[in-house]
Amino acid sequence: MKEKTSLKNYLQSLAIGSLIGIGLAIVFGAGFILRDFIDVPSSFSVNQSSVTEGYPLLDEVQELINQHYLRQQPDYQTRQYGAIRGMLSALGDRNTFFIDPPVAQSESQVLAGTYGGVGVLLRRNETGDFVMYPYPDSSALTVGLLDGDILKSVNGREITLSDQPDAVDQLLRGEVKDNNGVDVVIQRGDEVLSFFIPFAIVNVPSIQWRVLDEDSRIGYIFIMRFTSRTPSELKVAFEELTSSDIESIILDLRDNGGGLLQEAIDIAGVFLGNEVIMIQVSRTEEQEFYPKNAELQIDFPMIVLVNGRTASAAELVAGAIQDADRGVLVGQKTFGKGTIQQIYRLSDTSSLHVTSHEWLTPNRNVIDGMGLTPDIEMIPDENGRDVELGEAIRYFQNNVLSNN
Repeated sequence: MKEKTSLKNYLQSLAIGSLIGIGLAIVFGAGFILRDFIDVPSSFSVNQSSVTEGYPLLDEVQELINQHYLRQQPDYQTRQYGAIRGMLSALGDRNTFFIDPPVAQSESQVLAGTYGGVGVLLRRNETGDFVMYPYPDSSALTVGLLDGDILKSVNGREITLSDQPDAVDQLLRGEVKDNNGVDVVIQRGDEVLSFFIPFAIVNVPSIQWRVLDEDSRIGYIFIMRFTSRTPSELKVAFEELTSSDIESIILDLRDNGGGLLQEAIDIAGVFLGNEVIMIQVSRTEEQEFYPKNAELQIDFPMIVLVNGRTASAAELVAGAIQDADRGVLVGQKTFGKGTIQQIYRLSDTSSLHVTSHEWLTPNRNVIDGMGLTPDIEMIPDENGRDVELGEAIRYFQNNVLSNN
């Protein structure tokens, strides 16, 4: 009986390990950019001298299963992957994990930032409507959609307050082939218009910007991710916004899972100048990081929007701004990812992500597992209305722009 109980516990642990791995793979698939990378070796070798004890109990348990287990065992690879995940789960670090080969092979595709669809950014306004902002060179822009058009239906399906943004976004994506696309109905002012939008390859920009309809004195910059293009895109955004005589800026980092580290540091430098943006800590040393290019300087009054999906490099930017009292953070507590992972490709094309460094804000505040607490905390609207943007506009109007 004791032997059967041990075997049962082992199999339960194996199953739990597999479920943990599936969960991590889902997180990876939903937002690969939640992790930042300082090294991506194509291959590596293990220092055998560092493996001093081995895992003889695993061999012992496997032999007992071979002799006594009632049912058919999973294949060897499945059992091996389960054991790896169980080992990693014992570290208690959510960012050190194992990725199966099919998911690992999709990493470069996800980072490429391309997909089939109509090419619009969807944002909910304070009344809960889905507002569309076509990407440059997108099929949505080509057929005549404009910034600010409100999406009313897709292929006859009405869009309502209960719809989730991810689900609506998926309605506007699809395979690129002849005559494949969607019929949409939009509202533009008092007009209701219909369009057929063909699917095309969408190259996703990293920044969207506009002068707010609610108050033309406020410029709005939404950084979706930090890529190699982000600094140059920010320069274009700033030039266009300042030509419209704005007096303040809302920097939206909600749902920004991170991206390239140096580009994020350089973006922070745009608002902070040549100051310390972050402190990196390893086992043996600390290093301060500064912008490499701080030529563009934006000194307008600023509010930063954050939420529970603001993570990693985006938290570094928000944290540096908050530490310097450069801007007011509005929204919800951020995700709390303040570590860097090295990615090692294994012999079967699976990959291992290993936490190697930790980030601190300039004032040495811990981000990992803690997140950033906004200066003005907001409860998300249950119907998806953009209450954070509305609060930011009111804050500017009451405290910064009220005398103009």
